[in-house]
Amino acid sequence: MTAMPLETLAQLDVLAQQTQVGTGGIQGWILENLLPLLLLTVAILLLWLGGGKGDNAGVMRRVGGVIVALAIVGLAVNGAGVNIGTFIAGLFSTSGG
Repeated sequence: MTAMPLETLAQLDVLAQQTQVGTGGIQGWILENLLPLLLLTVAILLLWLGGGKGDNAGVMRRVGGVIVALAIVGLAVNGAGVNIGTFIAGLFSTSGG
């Protein structure tokens, strides 16, 4: 390991405190690029696996699973999961009124 002077470490500490680091860029990239690519891949796989064989029931079962997965992703992306969780917890809560 290379030794660093204390002045360099102090400068790095000041720089780290001044710079705001977040995951907004990564989250935006995933939502704008990766998610549509995954949806396209799933659609192509569904058409390829069931469309050519005439297995309509199997395709519909898979589509149902994809719809459930999309609903979960939608709840995670827009933050409504917290409100739904609070509502469900309120159903079982005996306090309040």
